[in-house]
Amino acid sequence: MPLEPIGKTLLVTGGCGFIGSNFLRLALRAPAAWTRIINLDKLTYAGRLENVAGLAGDPRYSFVHADICDPEAVAGVFAEHRPSAVVHLAAESHVDRSILHPQAFVRTNVEGTLVLLEAAQRFWASLEGSAREGFRFLHASTDEVYGSLAPEAPPFTEASPYAPRSPYAASKAASDHLVRAYSATYGLPVLLSNCSNNYGPFQLPEKLIPLLIRFALQGRPLPVYGDGLQVRDWLYVEDHCRALLLLLAAGRPGQTYNVGGEEERTNLAITEQVCRLLDALRPKAGGSYRDQIELVADRPGHDRRYAVDAGKLRRELGWRPHMESLEDGLSTTVAWYLEHEGWMEQVTGGGYSGWIAENYDRRGQS
Repeated sequence: MPLEPIGKTLLVTGGCGFIGSNFLRLALRAPAAWTRIINLDKLTYAGRLENVAGLAGDPRYSFVHADICDPEAVAGVFAEHRPSAVVHLAAESHVDRSILHPQAFVRTNVEGTLVLLEAAQRFWASLEGSAREGFRFLHASTDEVYGSLAPEAPPFTEASPYAPRSPYAASKAASDHLVRAYSATYGLPVLLSNCSNNYGPFQLPEKLIPLLIRFALQGRPLPVYGDGLQVRDWLYVEDHCRALLLLLAAGRPGQTYNVGGEEERTNLAITEQVCRLLDALRPKAGGSYRDQIELVADRPGHDRRYAVDAGKLRRELGWRPHMESLEDGLSTTVAWYLEHEGWMEQVTGGGYSGWIAENYDRRGQS
């Protein structure tokens, strides 16, 4: 007898990470709330229970400690919880780490996605009627699969060719291709999203903005790669999560949607703005945090610019960012980190200091 989904059950992979934990909080308070939400996470250095500590008391929420690369564990989750949709957020996502340790990125982002797709396809094939029609597999990816954008070129669209230039981007491109292949070959109802640089609460301080805040407060140099003029399109994390919920509800299966904040800034401009906010919110004696900015050796193969056109998402589903501007978002973000210094200390224990030494201490001034 075919297994049927249990109510409106959502399976989220990587829910203890930055985007995942923000997505879970939003999904649990969304008007069309899910009956049950299952968070499957391996709890790596970036997936932390501290990020979801406030969710444990919600009876709709359940945590499963498992690795998406483990076929038996993943199949067991589908058999026990019988989800009506999957949001795949589990990924290795830091370019610098991928340059030094690419094998971990291939394992998680490529092999893990394949294991999850295989389990989802088998489960979906067992469904009938409205349960089969309504099932969705949403795969969250990155704008980095498109490669580096020329300074005057229009933003990437969903039709832009893939041209990944880092091990991270290549691993995500491979996972995107697998998701599309399972749609074309098996008919699995998939949705893909490619987002620009996310920022906001609960981001591990290895990424630019929280790293700058942590280093500034510690009195350390604020490392900016190369000339600092690499351009990124910045997207507040909750706006990204709203887009994902919208795609689950109304996205067209088999389609790709770009999600971008349409807020392009250079890395140096972001760094200077973070310093200005810290100067206002946590003044330091004897000068500005901008005095700590230091240009350091560039990242190998550093992409010069990313930007995506989110017009398709706006036209088809009416999505728009709720955050009024990048300046407002940065102000909210910096204030959050200053109010959660205890969280920063918790998540930067263990091997974090070793990673910082491996990646930054070897870089001299540019």
